Amino acid sequence: MNKILIVEDDDSIRASLHKLLNSNNYETCEASNIQDALDQFKLPDFALIISALKLPDAPGTDLIKLAGGVPVLIMSSFASLKSAVETMRMGAVDYLPKPFSPNELLAGVNRILKTHKSQINFHRSAPTSRGMIGSSPAMKQVFKILHKVSKTDATVLIHGETGTGKELAASAIHNESRRSSQPLVCVNCAAIPENLIEAELFGHEKGAFTGATEARKGLVAAADTGTLFLDEVGELPLEAQARLLRVLQEKEVRPIGSVKSRKVDVRLVAATHRNLKKLCETGQFREDLFYRINVVNLDLPPLRERGEDILEIAETLLGKQCRELSKHHLQFAPDAIQAITSYGWPGNIRELENSLERAAILCDDNEQITHDLLGIDLSLVDLGDEVNHDADQTTATLEPRTIRQIISDPPAGLSLEDYFTRFVLEHQEAMSETELAQKLGISRKCLWERRQKLGIPRSKTQ
Repeated sequence: MNKILIVEDDDSIRASLHKLLNSNNYETCEASNIQDALDQFKLPDFALIISALKLPDAPGTDLIKLAGGVPVLIMSSFASLKSAVETMRMGAVDYLPKPFSPNELLAGVNRILKTHKSQINFHRSAPTSRGMIGSSPAMKQVFKILHKVSKTDATVLIHGETGTGKELAASAIHNESRRSSQPLVCVNCAAIPENLIEAELFGHEKGAFTGATEARKGLVAAADTGTLFLDEVGELPLEAQARLLRVLQEKEVRPIGSVKSRKVDVRLVAATHRNLKKLCETGQFREDLFYRINVVNLDLPPLRERGEDILEIAETLLGKQCRELSKHHLQFAPDAIQAITSYGWPGNIRELENSLERAAILCDDNEQITHDLLGIDLSLVDLGDEVNHDADQTTATLEPRTIRQIISDPPAGLSLEDYFTRFVLEHQEAMSETELAQKLGISRKCLWERRQKLGIPRSKTQ
């Protein structure tokens, strides 16, 4: 039975919610304020927390951070577009204006629990080796492919922007495979000088070239019976590509300066941020090698396209930094949460990790991390009360009203969901996701979640 915590200072409302939920096979516990809830219960033990927005000791939204990942549904008698936007921005799973009907509450509770349960089950079944995190549709597809290909010895070509976690994906493939107890040898082809790459990969005999004072077997042979991960494989010179092709075709490697080859049993996982097909057309990459390594193609989405994953990754990385720095009480302030979920992260997870390391170092213990500590370019992130007037001229000529303007002059007869749907559909052809979020005064994460809930498709031109 799903266990739900009700945090509400109004006795009659709390009693009504208790009766309604219990009669529908939910187990409930009650508290009149946040401190009461913390004193009586362990918040992570609950499947859902339903809280009033205004409580005697603190806003109900404070429970979002305290709940340890448990979804929080916020109720408010002061229903407005502004409070809804702010509540969703801070991470509430949903916002319910009072008064609401029993059916409306039960439908929301059922949907939230069903969604949260499916995400938990997915995380348990998906490969999460070495910290891979994600429940967005794009990452579910990645995990699905990883899970299937890991059980085979097929060669995998991973494609993704810099910092998207290509080495993490390669590690997941290796750790889920029958070779997991054998070596995983990782090589960054772009980091080795061109005149040394062949010797590093394939080995050499003593005296094979100037400086070869002793024989060396090479990294391919070091990965025998295990997995060889070649990051930035597109940077390999053509001579090294020819040798790699022989390894894949003949299952053998011949060191430089040797007349003998040795058999090797190596599973290859390669990665690149470049378009290898175009490199083949310009003669920079061997076409026969491309088809040999492109058996299973795995595309890693950039961080900006991973929606709800961004904040989850940020929380995990912050926890890692807290442990390393012995700072155990660092949390994100609301403006930092919006910055994290709105910023484009061109450097992807690597940039996010560096930003959080900086913030954790500069932030005093027991204080919140604010957006200014992140050290990122916030020129595209609307954190203030005014609209960003530096948008491009095409967007500026549309002059859509922001949420804050609508509060004082609401569209007649339109609910929050109706307005949101109409606004997005009217302007998404001319605006990017970041610009839409800016004009609405919400984060990209909130925009993504609202699209999912309301079933609003993205423009085909985006």
